[in-house]
Order: sequence, then structure tokens, then C-alpha cells
Amino acid sequence: MVDQAFVKKIVEEKLAELELFLVDLKIDTANKIDIAIDGDNGVGIDQCIAVSRAVEGSLDREKEDFELMVASPGVGQPFKVHHQYTKAVGRLVEVQLLDGTKVAGTLSEVTPEDFEVTFSRKEQIEGTKKKQVVEVKQRIAFADAKSTKETISFK
Repeated sequence: MVDQAFVKKIVEEKLAELELFLVDLKIDTANKIDIAIDGDNGVGIDQCIAVSRAVEGSLDREKEDFELMVASPGVGQPFKVHHQYTKAVGRLVEVQLLDGTKVAGTLSEVTPEDFEVTFSRKEQIEGTKKKQVVEVKQRIAFADAKSTKETISFK
């Protein structure tokens, strides 16, 4: 079986050179290697090819047969690493909390322990007859979030 630590070292060296970051690395028992990469300005096909060539050039097909796929995570895929959160500040996200509730809004801040989502909702303001739209900021600990995904609005 292909050594995951070895592949991860090769990938991280190449990603540092390309100014990208590793999102996920999986190697199954059939030696299928799936690598997900991302960058602050996205990822192009040329960068995926460069990572693929770095891995292929470091592994010996005579020793072990393998299948390799290098791609960027798509929109709508849950975030897996902290860097994805920092990259998405200012963008629309949907958070599924451990208790089953969903929070949708703009990712407004990220710290090492938690993140903040800003959204609007109608609330009854004391002294008024009609509900008014207010901006709400909700802090969410990473431990309380089951999944967070970037969303796209077509409004």
C-alpha cells in the first residue's frame, strides 16, 4: 500500500511552492489516491497537474500500482480545514449545527476557536407595531458545527 505520510510530504512541499494548501488526502486499500487542494485565489488546472506530476514522479509504478486524482473542492462541499474558513470570509455560507439547526449568512469573522456568521431577520422591536429587519451576528464554535459550506446566491 502507498505510504500516506510520504505522499503528504511530497504534496505539501509542492503546495508550498505553489502557494496553495492541502484540504484532504485519502488513500484507500486499492491505492486510489485522492488529493483535494485549494488556494486563496482558487486553483487552476495547471496547479493540479503540477501536484499530480510531483506525486507520480515520486512513486514507483513498478513497485505499487496506484490511481491518482488531484482536484479542488467544489462549491457546496463542506469545509475540512481552518484555512477554508479564512478564505471564505465575506462570502455566503450555510452552517449545519450539531443540534440540527441551520444558520445561513455571511461569514464575517474567523478565530482559531470559532467563527461568526452575520444574517438578517425580522424581529419585533419594542415600541413598534411592525417587525423590522435587524442584523444578527452569531458566533459558532468549531466544535458546535457539524458542517459548513460555501453557498451561491443567484439574487
